[in-house]
Amino acid sequence: MPLPDAPEAVSDLAFDRYERPEPPRWRVYALHLLLFLITLSTTTLAGAEWITGRDFFVRTNAFGQEVFRLTGWFSQAEIVQGLWFSLPFLGVLTVHEFGHYFTARYYRVRATLPYYIPFFTGYFHTIGTFGAVIRIKDRIFSRKEFFDIGLAGPLAGFVVAVPVLIYGFTHLPPLEYVFQIHPEYRVYGAEYARYVYQNAEGMTLNHPLLYSLLEHWFADPTRLPHPNELAHYPVLLAGSLALFFTALNLLPIGQLDGGHILYGLLGFQRFNRLSVVFFVGFIFYAGLGLFSVQSSWETWLYGGVPYVLYLFIVFRRVLPTPRRTVLLLLGVLAAQLALTLAVPGIEGNPGWLVFGLLLGRFMGIFHPPAPDERPLSLGRKVLGWVMLAIFVLCFSPSPFG
Repeated sequence: MPLPDAPEAVSDLAFDRYERPEPPRWRVYALHLLLFLITLSTTTLAGAEWITGRDFFVRTNAFGQEVFRLTGWFSQAEIVQGLWFSLPFLGVLTVHEFGHYFTARYYRVRATLPYYIPFFTGYFHTIGTFGAVIRIKDRIFSRKEFFDIGLAGPLAGFVVAVPVLIYGFTHLPPLEYVFQIHPEYRVYGAEYARYVYQNAEGMTLNHPLLYSLLEHWFADPTRLPHPNELAHYPVLLAGSLALFFTALNLLPIGQLDGGHILYGLLGFQRFNRLSVVFFVGFIFYAGLGLFSVQSSWETWLYGGVPYVLYLFIVFRRVLPTPRRTVLLLLGVLAAQLALTLAVPGIEGNPGWLVFGLLLGRFMGIFHPPAPDERPLSLGRKVLGWVMLAIFVLCFSPSPFG
């Protein structure tokens, strides 16, 4: 995802370059390479954790205190299994970011190489990274440039993610693979899922439409993993997460890649009006079902008050005055309560509230205007709507079950 500098900061950047010389190129390249190698290591370890079901650290009790110690290094075979996750996943991520980078360079817009963001704890499962970003260091001057730079990343990543999933579906191991991981399942045979997962808990990935289509077209149904076993299939896990992050970047809000694309299609005024609608709808869905008119006063006191404060914070930059912000949050809350009353049991996805906070307070939901607002060519318009269709194919309202 490209991170643009604020337009007003361009002159300051030029001044800073005059006052402070640019660091040597070898140091810049070394930083990017180091971050990539660290992220390759953390995603490989994360993949090994998912596949083996074992954390890198284990909790032990020492004299009444909980401490963490190494479980022991992963074996060479387990590291290789981890690479079967990290290489395709980082491959999609890298192609995505270099799609932005090379398109920016084509338009002579200065941009950094990707900054990879490693993340690994060792005592609870992660995917080993928070992703990667490039930094746009020049102002972008036209709708066409915004459109092309924003579109190039997710399109390039998508073109790689689909073959990754196809490979995963066409190279599924036999059922014996599951029994090697869970010998206790062997007694149930091919019907193990019926007995093992009746009351199973834990996080699973819900499949978007594209995943289900590729599964139907390419996979042997007798070898398909149960959703609870997907973590033991590293290529499928990498492809699933690649589709998730593609959809996340293609959300048509603010300065996400999808926002750049829709801005290019609609222009400044129409897009920003529509972005507000999408953002409010996004928050409405995320918080749906958290509270109802039947909720106890304790629920409202300890959960409802923070939720109202959250709505005020995320909506404050949507509207120009605090009064309008309060009216908007009350309208959203009333609509949520009315829908839960009309459709008992309806639920959204509270996990999206965290991303909504990032959008509403840090990334922003509005798109800056470009000096050149000329409409796109017909070919670009068609490609833009194709990308929005790809978003629909890759998006799951509740990606984690």
